[in-house]
Amino acid sequence: AHIIPITDANDPRLDVFARLTEAQLRNKLEPEKGVFIAESPKVIALALDAGYTPLSLLMEERQLEGPARELLPRCEPAPVYTGARDVLASLTGYALTRGVLCAFRRPALPTVEDVCAGARRVAVLEGIVDTTNVGAIFRSAAALHMDGVLVTPTCCDPLHRRAVRVSMGTVFQIPWTYIGARSADWPQPGLARLRALGFQTAAMALSLEALSIEDSRLVSAEKLAIVLGTEGDGLSPRTVAHCDYTVCIPMARGVDSLNVAAASAV
Repeated sequence: AHIIPITDANDPRLDVFARLTEAQLRNKLEPEKGVFIAESPKVIALALDAGYTPLSLLMEERQLEGPARELLPRCEPAPVYTGARDVLASLTGYALTRGVLCAFRRPALPTVEDVCAGARRVAVLEGIVDTTNVGAIFRSAAALHMDGVLVTPTCCDPLHRRAVRVSMGTVFQIPWTYIGARSADWPQPGLARLRALGFQTAAMALSLEALSIEDSRLVSAEKLAIVLGTEGDGLSPRTVAHCDYTVCIPMARGVDSLNVAAASAV
């Protein structure tokens, strides 16, 4: 591996780990130049398994002979920048999970039609802005037999560093894409797109008329898109009004709702 000890914290080659914002990494104007950061050996290994292209690594010196060692031959010829734990923490502003970061080239995302081809159950994330919640939802979706995830234009980036870490790399394992590029593409145009693909839509929302999640109509639906709303306010009234069903999880002790990540798992 091409090991490079860090001697200058201002080295521009380290900008991707230290000085570029998430928006700059994403590079909306030129998506083919976009980058995302994966953290920890396990998550990086899953990205490599999925065929993502590594650009460079930032690794604690002790990891060169530690758990991250097996990544080195898989990432060649990407350079590996190394330093002591405190040096790397001062550079990035946080302690590295398991002592390693990897910058990857962003992939070209599939179309909605590609994600939905052959799918029976998909999750749709409307405007969820907490990266931890998005990562947790992806982990649940992958583990609990969902076929894909669709993300509305106002939702946070599933390839945000924290979302990738919390997802434990499942964001690389379950098909996903954006359902529209502008806020105007959701809800009505996006929901119409799902119906054209044969999906019924279920809005997870509080309503006196809501069905229980155990309702036989939901279980028997050939194709179902489960729509989950943002933290706090939940789904927009327009979204709820244009979905085929409104659905809620039965609650006890006067609790009205669950955190969206917990609700997604249920």
